[in-house]
Amino acid sequence: MSQQLIEAITDMREEDALKITDQMLESGTNPLDVLEACRQAMDIIGKRFEEGACFIPELILAGEVLKEIAGKVKPLVQEQVGATEKRGKVVFGTVEGDIHDIAKDIVVFMLDINGFEVTDLGVDVPPAKFVEATKETGATVVGLSGFLTLAYDPMKETVAALKAAGLDKVKVMIGGGQVDDQIRRYTGADAFGRDAMAAVSLAKQWIGG
Repeated sequence: MSQQLIEAITDMREEDALKITDQMLESGTNPLDVLEACRQAMDIIGKRFEEGACFIPELILAGEVLKEIAGKVKPLVQEQVGATEKRGKVVFGTVEGDIHDIAKDIVVFMLDINGFEVTDLGVDVPPAKFVEATKETGATVVGLSGFLTLAYDPMKETVAALKAAGLDKVKVMIGGGQVDDQIRRYTGADAFGRDAMAAVSLAKQWIGG
């Protein structure tokens, strides 16, 4: 049913997407598999946006559908994970010039339920705001999300801004869209994650636990 959910989300069939989600969860599907289907749908929508095949209203609708699905999934994932003490602080946001929040929201959600204190800066976040939030919160990990290829330069500028501000010891992870190790090297980030669980694993490695 994962493919059916992906198609419902990418076709903007909100009612069907929620119905399929309910059916998957009621049949015992791992809630993380539901989130993975959402991630795959998000990738497809992102590519369509870059190709001019869909527009901002569709992105907003997809984001709203995802939030509704996350509301159904979160309690079940929390049951799996169990109670967790706060492990450390993370600053997260979608970089300047990019307004996609679907991928970011999934990662923030997963970091939160795994015990990290996350400061979510939202979308279209300039480098200076990442620097300011990192200093204010004392976060030791910064996550940069970007769906579009135009996000690569702002990611690079943000990494440079953090270093210029003396935050050399802060670890930076990037992710979203077509981000891979080549983009990681270009931006100067410490690592990239293909999905939300990869982001959680990196945060655990860097912060501990």
